[in-house]
Amino acid sequence: MKTRTFLKALGLTLAWPASGGFAQVLTGRPIRMIVPLPAGTSNDFATRVTVPGMSQILGQPVLVENKPGASGSIAVMEVVRAAPDGLTLLCGSLSPLATNMAFVKNLPYDPRRDLTPIAGTSLTNHVLVVKAESPIRTFADFIAYAKQNPGRVSVGSSTSIVQLQIATINKLAGINLLTVPYKGTPASITDVLGGVLDATFTDQGNALAMVKGGKLRPLGVSSLKRNPSAPSWPAISETLAGFDFASWNAFMGPAGMSPELVNRISAAVAKAQMQPEVVQQLATTGTIPLIMGPDEVKAFMAAEIAKWVRLAREANIQPE
Repeated sequence: MKTRTFLKALGLTLAWPASGGFAQVLTGRPIRMIVPLPAGTSNDFATRVTVPGMSQILGQPVLVENKPGASGSIAVMEVVRAAPDGLTLLCGSLSPLATNMAFVKNLPYDPRRDLTPIAGTSLTNHVLVVKAESPIRTFADFIAYAKQNPGRVSVGSSTSIVQLQIATINKLAGINLLTVPYKGTPASITDVLGGVLDATFTDQGNALAMVKGGKLRPLGVSSLKRNPSAPSWPAISETLAGFDFASWNAFMGPAGMSPELVNRISAAVAKAQMQPEVVQQLATTGTIPLIMGPDEVKAFMAAEIAKWVRLAREANIQPE
């Protein structure tokens, strides 16, 4: 996979942490890695692919715990309340680390204030899919069908970022899609296959597997450019200019972690991400390592928060 090419297309660059400092964090004591989305999601997969190498380098167990719900707030608050000793960490996705600031009213945390950035994790995109037997064959067909059936074309939404993608399609295409909320993408895919939903957004990994199995048809990817893992799948931006919604994950800790501890964990993550087996496993799901140190993650997250708050305001979406 041409990692740098894909990052460049998404407007990102690689930022490599300094080498060295791979000492143990707290010898023998396990690290709890909290994941805010269910098993089977790209967030969960990227975490489980990366942490074995991280565990080996740090010399201590890293145990993954899925705590979905409340748009990721349940998982985030578990970490926010933890001691800043490096033993409770978060592999946060775009929603709890950025878009919740635009979508969730009275959010009990501010990721810029209440979390410590440690390292980037992974970068990918969503894919708009319909069942393989659908008469809708292209994204242009989908727009035309939605115009013929205003307010009746249903699209599954499992995160705030997907909600904004649907709202942006409505705005750019001049249509009115019916957004149907779900707790996770597996359930929305099941309903697309069963004919309950017309379409849904899912992660690139699920899309690759389901399309290969002849169950789903991809209509477009959410990143500005096509994903190298499926170059024949068009980007939605090819029909709706400027449509650009990349998905990312990052490792975070509680506020107040010491710089030495943060740098030690960050360096271990970066070294794990460079292992060929990690790169290869991520590539099977259309994902690449997002190698960023603490300062880069901090700046990137702040820029993403500002971006989604602006987009939500422009789309007239109010926090709920």
